[in-house]
Amino acid sequence: MTNIHDAFSKSYAEARQKFLSAAQQAGLQVESHIHPEKGRDGEELAMDVVREGPADAKQVLLVSSACHGVEGYCGSGVQIDAMSSAEWHKAVAQSGVAVVYVHALNPHGFSHVRRVTQENVDLNRNFHDFSKPLPDNTAYKEVQHLLLPDVWPPNEANMQATMQYIATHGMPKLQAAVSQGQHHDPKGLFFGGQAPTWSNQTIRKVLKQQAGKAQKLAWIDLHTGLGPSGVGERIYAGANDAAAIARARQWWGNITSIYDGTSSSAFLTGLMWMSVQDECPQAEYTGIALEYGTLPMNDMLMALRADHWLHIHPEASEDLKKSIKAQIFNAFYTDTDEWRAQIITQARDAMGQALQGLK
Repeated sequence: MTNIHDAFSKSYAEARQKFLSAAQQAGLQVESHIHPEKGRDGEELAMDVVREGPADAKQVLLVSSACHGVEGYCGSGVQIDAMSSAEWHKAVAQSGVAVVYVHALNPHGFSHVRRVTQENVDLNRNFHDFSKPLPDNTAYKEVQHLLLPDVWPPNEANMQATMQYIATHGMPKLQAAVSQGQHHDPKGLFFGGQAPTWSNQTIRKVLKQQAGKAQKLAWIDLHTGLGPSGVGERIYAGANDAAAIARARQWWGNITSIYDGTSSSAFLTGLMWMSVQDECPQAEYTGIALEYGTLPMNDMLMALRADHWLHIHPEASEDLKKSIKAQIFNAFYTDTDEWRAQIITQARDAMGQALQGLK
């Protein structure tokens, strides 16, 4: 790649092609887990996995994109930039660490410019033991009628009722009610599912294959949407384990956590990285979600509501469909060179620190 701009893409199909080409140019093999459905433009969908470094490495760094489909426009660029960097390849070779790039955890959402999987599931709320009772989000039930009105854009009455809720309870309460996930309404926002999704089952396979014998495993999962524009918040991603949190702070410095209320994210359950305990129980695990800011929280929520409304109302006019798709894309990806440069600089830094920590 000649510059940062070239690492990013305008569609899933373009991003996948660039990822596969970058792997080929670096002399790295790709293992493709083919998705059961086709993409928005009829293209093949896949979770593509590339491993760089020793097959028997005891230290493994996982770098993943598109857990929340549309957020892959950012994360994919980070992965392609890394695989196109001679300097990064040299650092990996010297470290003895194996780096595993997982491109498009949720290729369906990436292709269709949605946050959710083909099952309408938020993948990062889907890692539960489904043989046990699932969390009951009563707060979401109170606000669903406000979030997904009959018409879009919302009418004056809906806007006033929503503003009244925020004035009474505060924006953090609304954010928590919506984003912590719910399991009762398959058509609702932030649906966590009632069974493991294809992406859940597939990433578990990848973890077992790539880190089933690792002594140390680090995971950087790339996200967008929360916080100030272009700022990469390092959110601790793992179980509430004091030793692992201390290790993450040692590696990455100022990390935030959903466990102590310091993160811009609400407290969540069913998180993807909990699968490490099942699939790689032998590994000492350290992880972060690198969460890059885009738009203010209210704009983000409006974009998610609009996209979800469109999912429920496929009869919407072509003009409205187009404007909602542009809205959701812009909510999770800022199409400027300045933003992209911020993304890459911070990702390179975090990945370098992970190599050092694993060594």
